Amino acid sequence: MNVVMQHCAGRHPAASDQSPLALQGVSLAIEAGEQVAVIGPSGAGKTTLLHVLACALKPQAGTVQLGGQNPWQVPKAQLKRLRQSLFLAPQVPPLPPRQRVVTAVLAGRVPQMGLWQSLRSLFYPSDAALAQQALSEFDLAEKLFDRVDRLSGGERQRVGLARGLVSGASLLLVDEPLSALDPVRAEQAMQTLTGFAQQSQATLVCTLHQVDMALKHFPRVVGLRDGRLVFDLPAAAVTPGVLTDLYAQHLDELTGPAPEFVAPDAKPAPVPMHCR
Repeated sequence: MNVVMQHCAGRHPAASDQSPLALQGVSLAIEAGEQVAVIGPSGAGKTTLLHVLACALKPQAGTVQLGGQNPWQVPKAQLKRLRQSLFLAPQVPPLPPRQRVVTAVLAGRVPQMGLWQSLRSLFYPSDAALAQQALSEFDLAEKLFDRVDRLSGGERQRVGLARGLVSGASLLLVDEPLSALDPVRAEQAMQTLTGFAQQSQATLVCTLHQVDMALKHFPRVVGLRDGRLVFDLPAAAVTPGVLTDLYAQHLDELTGPAPEFVAPDAKPAPVPMHCR
């Protein structure tokens, strides 16, 4: 699915109507099947950008087109069909604690189901093999029938990502998928997500705190700061100087691709232990 944003402005999904805009005049075009990483300091507008693309947040200004359609100018039935072709993985997956992992993964297919089928799947998962295959991509196949509240934070994060593999979406929107993962699991998750998107010809837009992972796994990198687009470049063109300019007064948040990118007196930022 191709994406076109023109001069989009919007507030963070959790912000009040009086809050400042988190996204200010951003224009962006992404071709179908392209893979794009979005980086920038805290408060840059990364999460808001994903919510606008997911049709979860109507822009305060500007327009967005998904697959040639403006989601806010089509009939409700058409908007529903458009949302069925999207998958948004928030930083903290909405996984009910008493739910079984198999059900949590197959919830990624709910938008494709009818009401009765989706309700039935909550109690009688109809395709456990599909869920197990998705989990195996993240080394979690043995957790298929475990309860969510018995998983670690990193395991929950990977369950949330496994949902995307079963969703059938043509646009995958993933928000900070590595925040609870160790380096080995993070590398595995990135290889799985980008490999799956390429195989399924899905468009992938992923926000990342780990700059080194963005440069390693994505051919195109977008930099946001204070709600504005700072750069849109091939990964090879994102130099240490470009990164230093992007993070400016937030160099303590600049992780990777090498320590020299951080000012000598800057302290490394703590790694958050929550997900999605």
